[in-house]
Amino acid sequence: MSDGGLPEPAPQGPRQHSNRRLTRSSKAADAGRNPRQPLDAAKRRKGDIAPEVDIGPLGNYIAFHLRLAQELALRAFTKRLGKADFRPGLFALLMVIKLNPGISQSALGRAIGRDKSTISPLIRELQAKSLIARRPSSGDQRSVMLSLTKAGQSELNALLRHVEAHDRRLDDIVGDDKARLIALLRKIADAFA
Repeated sequence: MSDGGLPEPAPQGPRQHSNRRLTRSSKAADAGRNPRQPLDAAKRRKGDIAPEVDIGPLGNYIAFHLRLAQELALRAFTKRLGKADFRPGLFALLMVIKLNPGISQSALGRAIGRDKSTISPLIRELQAKSLIARRPSSGDQRSVMLSLTKAGQSELNALLRHVEAHDRRLDDIVGDDKARLIALLRKIADAFA
């Protein structure tokens, strides 16, 4: 109530959540804390908790949350894998080539959401590492057909173990909402395809 006996006006618009990232150890310690309360300076110094940052309208942007989730999930996967030079999309690329031997580079790009400018360097890199083979298409000499090599199959098998473990972690996070989340992500992808 204000001094005049009238209720105070409600804040305009929803309050945006901060873009805080908590470690496992700090989540439990932080659970009872008011989310708008200042963070303990000692925790900030130790790096356990990122300081609160006002992200304003970003809190309501789907694209922001998609990118943030992708970036942080990829970072966790790269850490698990132990390869700092891991390239996003590598697993999907190898898996689609394995399942579709002889696929063209353009069809592969469409399947994994990559354009020519991003997939061409990746294809060249994988060929240089002997993970894939390229051969001219019999129907169109301007097109190439892609297939996995034995080294590519070995790399895919090694990645698959890590991908499955990482996906189990994501399953734990998402829980029963997995099918709905995937359906929504597909809906977004289909709308922009």
